Amino acid sequence: MRIAVLRPQVPFARGGAEIFTDELVAELRARGHEADLVSVPFKWYPGARVLTQAFLWRMLDLDEADGRKIDVVVATKFPSYVVRHREKRVWLVHQFRQAYELDGTELGQFGPSAEERALRRQVQELDRRALSEATRLFATSANVAGRLERSTGLVAEVLPHPPQALPYRSAPSEGFVLSASRLDRAKRIDLLLEAAALRDGFDMVIASDGPDRERLEEVAHARGLDGRVRFEGRVSAERLAELYATCSSVFYAPVDEDFGMGPFEAFLSGKPVITTTDSGGPLDVVHDRRTGIVVRPEAGAVGEAAVWLREHEAEAEAFGREGKRLADEVTWDRAIARLFA
Repeated sequence: MRIAVLRPQVPFARGGAEIFTDELVAELRARGHEADLVSVPFKWYPGARVLTQAFLWRMLDLDEADGRKIDVVVATKFPSYVVRHREKRVWLVHQFRQAYELDGTELGQFGPSAEERALRRQVQELDRRALSEATRLFATSANVAGRLERSTGLVAEVLPHPPQALPYRSAPSEGFVLSASRLDRAKRIDLLLEAAALRDGFDMVIASDGPDRERLEEVAHARGLDGRVRFEGRVSAERLAELYATCSSVFYAPVDEDFGMGPFEAFLSGKPVITTTDSGGPLDVVHDRRTGIVVRPEAGAVGEAAVWLREHEAEAEAFGREGKRLADEVTWDRAIARLFA
């Protein structure tokens, strides 16, 4: 089949959605399909820009390319699923969350004016219309599927995907907590820094980059953590695999995350995960005292979990083994078979 995988792209930004769609294209090609990525630059601000960007996708003609029919399009996150196509399958990463549960929070976008409220309603109506056009509707996690059903009444099949391909392995712990999330406020890496300021007994490696890096470095310095935290920025696949292999645990506690590849990456390295009761998608696989530790979103609780996992190596290894058992069940063969069943 000729398959177009659709992805909005914030220029110069790379995160889980970008990794997911790149690997989906590669996996489809490896199975004999003619697959390609279709991307449109995305800018969601100011408010009215959201609908403008969505209509760019609505106007695309993906029925054929170079005189040959495109059999299937696989849309992923807002606004790619606004596209029109006779065989539109949606593998939903997330909707435009600022128009839903993030509205009215510091991560929201739409203000209280009548115009801003109307824009938010229009985004919601566009979602209902565009997503109902899908011939198959999947969501990457139960959290994403739940949000979709609550906001639109549409029911999606839960279809997780594997994390990025790394040379995963496990090795003895070197006693540090790893954070490999994109550095932005929604990932709450400052919660880990505040935990370290309250509790001795563990160091940290932060292996990623993003718009919140400068602020996080300032927080670390202000809390006296210069000798205990190392910001490595974006690292190679080999280095990231090494960090996963040698950490004592992985911290992954975003705000109501959609899916999150971090826990799967940790599990494939045989490592437990620290997350929070409000982290959303990670709770599909991070089960308290089975594959990691789930705590309140409070610095003290995070610190206690980090110290406990470092001091109880046998239990931490058992959690990591159970996590790996779960992660080994999520394969591209299974996902693609369901996507095109």
